[in-house]
Amino acid sequence: MADIDADVVVLGWGKGGKTLAGALGRAGKSVVLVEQSATMYGGSCININCVPTKMLIHQAESRPEGASAQEWFTTSVARRDSLIDKLRERNHAMLADVETVTLVDGHARFVGPRRVEVRGGSDRLVIKAETVVVNTGSVPVRPPVDGLAESMRVYDSTTLQHVEPLPRRLVIIGGGYVGLEFAGMFAHFGSHVTLLDRHEEFMPGADRDVAAAVQALLTEQGVDIVLDAEVISIDDDADGSETSVTTGGAGQRRFAADAVLVAVGRRAATADLDLDAAGVHTDDRGYIVTDEQLRTSAPGVYAIGDVNGGPHFTYVSLDDYRIVLDQLTGTGRRRTTDRVAVPSTTFLTPPLARVGVNETEARELGTDVLVAAKKVADVAAMPRPKILGMTHGLIKVVVDARTDRILGATVFSVDAQEVINLMALAMRMGTTATELRDGIWIHPSSTEALNEVLADLRPLS
Repeated sequence: MADIDADVVVLGWGKGGKTLAGALGRAGKSVVLVEQSATMYGGSCININCVPTKMLIHQAESRPEGASAQEWFTTSVARRDSLIDKLRERNHAMLADVETVTLVDGHARFVGPRRVEVRGGSDRLVIKAETVVVNTGSVPVRPPVDGLAESMRVYDSTTLQHVEPLPRRLVIIGGGYVGLEFAGMFAHFGSHVTLLDRHEEFMPGADRDVAAAVQALLTEQGVDIVLDAEVISIDDDADGSETSVTTGGAGQRRFAADAVLVAVGRRAATADLDLDAAGVHTDDRGYIVTDEQLRTSAPGVYAIGDVNGGPHFTYVSLDDYRIVLDQLTGTGRRRTTDRVAVPSTTFLTPPLARVGVNETEARELGTDVLVAAKKVADVAAMPRPKILGMTHGLIKVVVDARTDRILGATVFSVDAQEVINLMALAMRMGTTATELRDGIWIHPSSTEALNEVLADLRPLS
C-alpha cells in the first residue's frame, strides 16, 4: 500500500483516542485511527474491562436462588458477549461514518519522528502525520513466579471472563481493586475463592475501619483472605486436573485450585511500538513520560490514557482527550494539574468509593480536621440499604475544621459510585459540610445519609 499523509494519527481505540479521533474528524481534520485487533474496536473499557466486568458482577449478584452455578455463569457470559458485540459495532460505526476518519487494522510501530508503520498480514502502510497520539493502554503484569508461564490454569482479568467450566476453586493472586472485584464476583457465581495478598495488612492504603469492613464483607460472602502470602510457585498436576499455588511469607502453604487469577497490576503496552525511533522517552516502569499537557519528549507526539502512567480510569482518559483537543484546536490552557477531587470506585457488593484524603492521610498531614463516620446499618435517615437488604459498609467524611470544606470521603454502601460523584463535585465547588448536612435530598436515597453522618463531625482524637 502507498504511504499516506494525515493531520493526526491515533494509535489505539481507547476512550480518549476514539473520542479525540471523532472530534477532530468532525472538525475537518484528516485522522487515521489504528487498532491491532478488531475485537478491540471501542477500546478496552467496553471490550474487556469496565463494562463487561461490571455486567458480570451484576449478573453474579442476581443469581436466582437454587439456580445451577454453572448454568447461570454460562448464561451470564453469553449475555456479556451479546452486549459487548453490540457496543463494539456501535463504536465502530460512530467513527466509520465520519468521512475524514480512516480506520486501519494492524500492528503499529514508529519508524521515525511522526512516522508510523502499520503491518497487517502481508500489507504494510506508513502514515506520516503532523500529530501522533499514543493511546495503546496497558496490559496485565505477569510476575516471575516459577511455573506460572507453563501452567494451563493461569488466567488474567481478561481471559478469566471466559473460563470454562466455572472453577469450583479459584485462587486470586493480588489484593488490589481487580482482585477484590473478581473475588466478590466469583464468590457470588458459586466458586470457592481464596485471595492471596502479599501485604501483612489488608488494603494497606485504606483506613483500618474501612479495611476491616471490606474484609468482613468478603469473608461473609465466602472469600478466604490470606495475608503475607508471597507466591513462590504454581504447579499443574501431571494429569492437568488441578493446580497448586505455593506461598511463602508467614509460612509455606499450598492451595489447590481449578483456576488461578493473577491480578498484581498492569504495565504500559509500549513494548512493540519502537518508541526510540520517534524519540519518545519512557520511565523505569515503561510508561511514556509526558508533561502537564500530555506532550511527550518528541515534538508533535502525545500520550493519553493508561499508557502515560496516570490513573487507570476511563474517565481520566476522557479528560486526557480534552487536554489534547484543547492543544490542537483550543486555547491550550488545560492541564492535568487542573484535575481536582478525582473519585474512584471498587465494585464490590456493595461498592466501595473514595475521593480526596482519608482519615489516615489526614493524620499524617497533621491537618486540623473533623471526621464523621457511621456504619451504614446505623444510619437511620437512610433506609435504602435496608430496603435492598444490603446494610454492609460505612460512610466517612473528612472536613477542614477551619473552612468547613470537604477534604475527602469514603462511601462503602449501596449507590456509592453515585454518592461519591456528589462529594467530588462538592470538593471542586467549595461546598461546605454544613451545606451538605442541611441539604434537601430525595427520600429514600443514599445521598440523604449525609444529613445524619455530617451531623456527627468530631475532631481527630
